Amino acid sequence: MDERAIEKDIVTDFRERMSYGAYLDLDTLLSAQKPVSVPEHHDELLFIIQHQTTELWFKLVLHELLAARDAFDADDLGFALKCVARVKHIQKTLTEQWSVLATLTPTEYAQFRGFLGNSSGFQSAQYRAVEFVLGNKNAAMLTVFESDSVATELLTRVHREPSVYDALWRCLARAGLDVPESALRRDVTAPYARNDDLMPLITHVYENPTENWAAYEAFEEFVDLEENFQLWRFRHMRTVLRTIGHKSGTGGSSGVGFLQRALELTFFPELFAARTEIGQP
Repeated sequence: MDERAIEKDIVTDFRERMSYGAYLDLDTLLSAQKPVSVPEHHDELLFIIQHQTTELWFKLVLHELLAARDAFDADDLGFALKCVARVKHIQKTLTEQWSVLATLTPTEYAQFRGFLGNSSGFQSAQYRAVEFVLGNKNAAMLTVFESDSVATELLTRVHREPSVYDALWRCLARAGLDVPESALRRDVTAPYARNDDLMPLITHVYENPTENWAAYEAFEEFVDLEENFQLWRFRHMRTVLRTIGHKSGTGGSSGVGFLQRALELTFFPELFAARTEIGQP
């Protein structure tokens, strides 16, 4: 028979044992999809699950980035970079996930988009927290979350704290590298801006990787992190363009134009600027 028998030691009685569903609280998780279209549109479930799973991944990204920052603070470079490496894999999953939403055609989306009101991914507190932890801080963004005390507390906290990039430079300074004071004492609540004082150190590390392998590896991990983020932003923009064209966003933004401008933002500008300097006579 084309059948696989249940092995005798497999547990089947969960009256007094923790089950898979109980551990994951699947009753809560699988009942959290609540379409609002009337009549309910078939494709709205896709739209909801796409964004809910994204928020779950953002939760893990934030968890790992904060752990990486703490590890840099504790001079545990190895664990910090392990956390960054995990984030990089999550980013690849998030980027590929856009291909699922891209199966939603303009006609299909138009049939339930009006029911979304002003809800928009722009209002994702976790996404903003991730950007803040990476250094792209914008105090004006806090006003979007004034009606949400939990989101406001999270964003206010990470806005005031050093970014993971700040933590990296402090870690490398304690390890004996010649990190300029301007990088160690900057206003961490301000949006990160390129610091040319860092260029000699970065260039030196890249030109002498064997003697500076830990810093060299950290720089490349951060370059990967930003590149993956930009790929995610690009796929986001192209998916929106494919689905709604140049319509305004439900949250009031210009839509594709607003997302295109995000591609000009950078988290770690010196690491990319160094590419131009390396090998110059």
